[in-house]
Amino acid sequence: MALSLANLRKVRCDQPPRLVIYGPEKMGKTSLASEFPSPVFIQTEVGQAAGMELDSFGHLVTFGQVLDALGALATEDHKFLTVVIDSLSEMEKMVWTEVCGRNKWPSIETPGYGKGYVEADYAWAEFIEACNYLRSERNMAIVMIAHSTINTFNDPETQSYNRYDIDLHKRGEAIIKREVDGILLLKKDVTVKTESGKGSTRARGDGGDTRYIYTQGRPAYAAGNRYNMPDRLIYKHGEGFKILQPYFPDWAQSSSKKAA
Repeated sequence: MALSLANLRKVRCDQPPRLVIYGPEKMGKTSLASEFPSPVFIQTEVGQAAGMELDSFGHLVTFGQVLDALGALATEDHKFLTVVIDSLSEMEKMVWTEVCGRNKWPSIETPGYGKGYVEADYAWAEFIEACNYLRSERNMAIVMIAHSTINTFNDPETQSYNRYDIDLHKRGEAIIKREVDGILLLKKDVTVKTESGKGSTRARGDGGDTRYIYTQGRPAYAAGNRYNMPDRLIYKHGEGFKILQPYFPDWAQSSSKKAA
């Protein structure tokens, strides 16, 4: 059927968020994700803090198990409102192993010229499709945890510099960044102080214990969102979702009304 102006309608952002939370080790990424409404964890690594109890499928070790867990959430009755993948960085290794098994390669590098990583795009697409189904059909938020890495960025307009980025191969990283609604960096703020003595100077990193959620991209790090968040938000344990919630569609409340 041909479209016409009669087919126009108002649309708005009312679906649950899809987020990447990344940062250095021991920053509280898993703790922050656990504060989202009714979370269930797909753990490709075990990284929760001591004493933290999570609803989890257990430690999964294959990409097939990850897809099975997403499939169970898609087809079985449950009241979970958020699915947390912890972590993307470890799951990527499972993606490569899966691709190697399908193609009978001993290594993702075997076909040469980066072709193995191109083939991995298809497995990533399966994962994204499963997550998007949970979002659109089961009204679930998608929270993906990832480690950070420091890459050199070759800026064509100035000198090269280092920046925080998601610890994934560039192809997988591009796929994830393109799909999500928010890329949030969780880290402590650092200031650099210069110390002089004995005829020399040295730079020393300094800063307090305050942790911030960085929401807008800067030369020093990758970040961004579709929710008009401020540049950064203070993260206090137990209050992370509380400060993020005002910027998200209220999917949790709508799910409660439907259930009632």
